[in-house]
Amino acid sequence: MEKAEQGIWPTKAPLGYLNVTAKDGKKVIEPDPVVAPVVTKLFERYATGLYSLKALTKAAHRDGLIHPKSGNPVPVSTVHTILRNRLYTGLFQWNGRLHHGKHDPLVSIDLWERVQGVLAGRHATPIHSYGYEFTFSGLMTCAECGCAVVAEVKKGKYIYYHCTGHADKGRGAYAVCRRKYVREEVLDKTFAGLLDQLHFDEEVLEWVRDALKASHADERREQEQAIERCQTQHKRLEDRLNAMYLDKLDGRIDNAFYDRMSAQWRVEQARLLREIERHGEAQESYMDDGIQLLELARNASQMFTRQAPNEKKRLLNLVLSNCEWNRGEVRAVFRQPFDLLAETGRRLRQMHKLVGMCR
Repeated sequence: MEKAEQGIWPTKAPLGYLNVTAKDGKKVIEPDPVVAPVVTKLFERYATGLYSLKALTKAAHRDGLIHPKSGNPVPVSTVHTILRNRLYTGLFQWNGRLHHGKHDPLVSIDLWERVQGVLAGRHATPIHSYGYEFTFSGLMTCAECGCAVVAEVKKGKYIYYHCTGHADKGRGAYAVCRRKYVREEVLDKTFAGLLDQLHFDEEVLEWVRDALKASHADERREQEQAIERCQTQHKRLEDRLNAMYLDKLDGRIDNAFYDRMSAQWRVEQARLLREIERHGEAQESYMDDGIQLLELARNASQMFTRQAPNEKKRLLNLVLSNCEWNRGEVRAVFRQPFDLLAETGRRLRQMHKLVGMCR
């Protein structure tokens, strides 16, 4: 209990960490230089929603994730345990209480929370490839009945998509829309056309770059102020915890009161750390991310045509949502901020068209 109070993980290190002796003689954990990057990649992959636990485990085997003692590949259950373990964020629970660990985290709190969402089924998409890579499986629903649009191989090589058609489950009947098929090549061209709406010319890109540079100073100042506020609140809570711990040792307060209040304050500290982390990431990447986002949007259609099926699916999941197949057409909504870029591109095309007509 004493080690946990000090932020030290008090037992055997999980995969990705090593038990070591610090300079002060204390037994602590530190990232395993070989395994830690593989564990981080586990979280990054699973957060996309494109991997089942079984597929993720196979990918981890290819990356060399094994039990350090037996040398055997880790099973699916171990991968699931890793994904559920909060310790990798720098926080850990011990005896029902949340502690801020002194060890280096392998993943951000935000990434860990996204993974928990996928595990809970909020963002996961079913993967049924059966030996084929179906680019658009799990991306669309049928506009007529709301069922999933799935892939099917015909004549051993042609990939067709159709609605599952289980609209009338009460009578066990299939919906009429189930009999409507579309070739994967048609969907490929359709989605490329949607992404083409994000394209704009170099002149617009330079204009937005200048605008980003102008706003970067204000954004940085706001982020620094937010970080300072969170750090002040975090230190105030840490001082309270230290003082309350001394009160407990001196018998001024009982263990039940100490446990209840310290748990509340540790949760609040965890929230503040999450805010500090997010503001820090925003401060560091505001400018670069803005320009990279513009480049991604501008070249999305060209990238899409050159990508492998799994990469295409990842790109579409990033840019689009609520994709529907409706009588030969794909309807989709651009995610933020791509929706603004698509609208900007549409207005610019209209403006250029009007200018051309006036000449």
